[in-house]
Amino acid sequence: MPTYLSPGVYVEEVASGSRPIEGVGTSVGAFVGFAPEGPLNEPVLVTNWSQYVAALGDFTEGCFLAHAVYGFFNNGGTTCYVVRVGGTAQDGGGGAPREPAAPAPARLGGFSVAAVPSSAAGTLEVEVADIDGGDKGGEKADDRFKLVVKVDGTVAESFNVSTKKNTRNYVVTQVKERSKLITLSEAAAAGQAARPDNQSVTLAVPAVPPAPTAGGAAITPEHYLGDTADRTGFGGLEALDAVTMVAAPDLMSAYQRGAIDLDGVKAVQLGMIAHCELMGDRVAILDPPPGLNAREIHEWRQDAAGYDSRYAALYYPWIKVFDPSSGQTGLVPPSGHLAGVWARSDAERGVHKAPANEVVRGAVDLGLQVTKGEQDLLNPVGVNCIRSFPGRGVRVWGARTLASDPAWRYLNVRRYFNYLEESILIGTQWVVFEPNDHDLWARIRRNISAFLVTEWRDGALFGATEEQAFYVKCDEETNPPESVDLGRVVCEIGVAPVKPAEFVIFRVAQISGGGELEE
Repeated sequence: MPTYLSPGVYVEEVASGSRPIEGVGTSVGAFVGFAPEGPLNEPVLVTNWSQYVAALGDFTEGCFLAHAVYGFFNNGGTTCYVVRVGGTAQDGGGGAPREPAAPAPARLGGFSVAAVPSSAAGTLEVEVADIDGGDKGGEKADDRFKLVVKVDGTVAESFNVSTKKNTRNYVVTQVKERSKLITLSEAAAAGQAARPDNQSVTLAVPAVPPAPTAGGAAITPEHYLGDTADRTGFGGLEALDAVTMVAAPDLMSAYQRGAIDLDGVKAVQLGMIAHCELMGDRVAILDPPPGLNAREIHEWRQDAAGYDSRYAALYYPWIKVFDPSSGQTGLVPPSGHLAGVWARSDAERGVHKAPANEVVRGAVDLGLQVTKGEQDLLNPVGVNCIRSFPGRGVRVWGARTLASDPAWRYLNVRRYFNYLEESILIGTQWVVFEPNDHDLWARIRRNISAFLVTEWRDGALFGATEEQAFYVKCDEETNPPESVDLGRVVCEIGVAPVKPAEFVIFRVAQISGGGELEE
């Protein structure tokens, strides 16, 4: 209280009883991976692509970190932290020479065929031949042929295919989904290509880039997981309160090059999930192993991985983007692009809106065209599919977490609760050490209620009235004398989040004149 010693008029500032709660940011990403330069195990703040290149280098063949960050910004992301855990050269990555360019693909009529990078020695041949037994299935003979892949003269793969587009046995579709040795694409975007002549071509097999290293040591799961005390890997991200989504795109790069096996992949992804569950304010975006078809990714999700967490989401399949390091298109894990989609959806609609039915910018194609039947298998187990629709581009077509609990099934619900909890946590710091009485309880109720009213009006909460959308309880019931004596203030908050319209059902019936349903 001020002291008044002489007569006069005094003006005093009185603290307002209501202190507004501001919503926190929800769109700060964190990426862990390989880069050709920059500090090791030190989170670098990046707000645009030019800053990333200046700090960590450009696109590097065989590494996915640059593609992830570029896809993040291209899809609407604005701020992220990047942790470099390794490079591309055996000395730790600094000044690594660029890998030799991939061999030029061979031509099979109107198609281009190339070998998948491999460290295995041998001669790879691709042969076009007639289908055994002649024409089958009612298709014209000049549409169908057999595609045979041989390694050192021994048949390794064989496909009965067709040049007819939009069919299950279309040659491009079959090779994408089934071949582990070759890639095949249309040589030119045109109509249906003619059946290639019977022939055999030999392909040069590009070498797998050398396994990445960290300071000269071989990459292991521990490099990703890191240590909190030393501020390395994911452990170093614990000190960054602003991060809301984390990804490790180059985990798959290490797996492709043999530095980490599938058990190591699982160990790192479990570590990512544990990190997000510990922090409680962020979600892990997981990538699937490369080259899996729909059945295999279902088995990986259910049996091999078996993740059960409301703080993680899995997207499938990989996406095809332009790779400036090779001058060609290539497949990359989707996590970086999806982080950008999340950020764009948050900015345009709000974190309460499911980040789905959104275009994936920069994706020119998919590693596999997921069918509705395949998504019927994958969606219930929490695999969010990325699909291509005629005239609508490549879109995110799933919005689920990896939780078995139906209450936390939807990704937007998990992320919205993260947003609410963090906003209330930061916006009520003034309460600490205030007199714990009825006046304080009333002020807490007013502040939180005012914040939730705004959220309800913005469409983030479900209910026709405020009472249906939320409640805030902070009174004698939640704060009995024994709790007050311990210095505690307990406030109960209940909210009804909006759920996404995942299944849109229109019931259509014939009616007779007069607008009544026909019996």
